[in-house]
Amino acid sequence: MITVRFFAGARAAAGVTEEQLPAGQDLTQLIKELGAAHGDALSRVLLSASFLVDGLAWHDRRAPLPSGATVDVLPPFAGG
Repeated sequence: MITVRFFAGARAAAGVTEEQLPAGQDLTQLIKELGAAHGDALSRVLLSASFLVDGLAWHDRRAPLPSGATVDVLPPFAGG
């Protein structure tokens, strides 16, 4: 399983703080699945979000996500 945690605007768009999804997919597949499950609002957030996998920036969207990983969805934000 993979744990997906949503923060800030991603949390508001998803309507949940976190969820569990099956392992064995890459980030591109995960983004599609999340968008299909939660609708257009989250799909728009995911287009510009950053993703951390087990606390590290994950730039290769085609690399398989490790089983047991925690994926953090971080939308862009203003301020600092």
